[in-house]
Amino acid sequence: MTAALNLSVPLSIQTAQWYSIQTRYRFERKVTAQLQRKGLQTFLPLLEELHRWSDRRQPVYIPLFSGYTFARFDLSAGLRIELLHTEGIIGLIKFRGVAIPIPAKQIEDLQKLLSRKAPCSLHAFLKVGQQVRIRGGCLDGLEGILEQRGDKNLVISIESIQRAVAITIEGYELEMI
Repeated sequence: MTAALNLSVPLSIQTAQWYSIQTRYRFERKVTAQLQRKGLQTFLPLLEELHRWSDRRQPVYIPLFSGYTFARFDLSAGLRIELLHTEGIIGLIKFRGVAIPIPAKQIEDLQKLLSRKAPCSLHAFLKVGQQVRIRGGCLDGLEGILEQRGDKNLVISIESIQRAVAITIEGYELEMI
């Protein structure tokens, strides 16, 4: 069975995928704005932090993944060269020389999480079978192999940049050894 193409949507949009783009230090917003001006769908995950000064408190939005932004495009459309000539872009995230697309579900989940302002924080990118150490609490310093994630911690991982975001309900913080 073959899927029929939707002719009301241009072919480049139908085949577009999300990609991670590495940026220069503190260039995430500038790169995202430039890519939007070029007509690309972008996503820069921002985390709201409340900063306090002596006379006021103000929300400040910082990139969740420092040095990265995301864009949706068709890589075969010859856009690659134009992307690399955008000020502040270091390059696409690649594995063995091939740009790695990000599943749309991961981007959608991250967008949903941030739009609902659920409390979250950066989390070490951990995989089952990896050696980890507990940080904090009465078991601080205990080391072992991560066999499975507990049901009290939800982790959304962006594998191409090996970053993850965790919503911690309760339990211990783990670190990679």
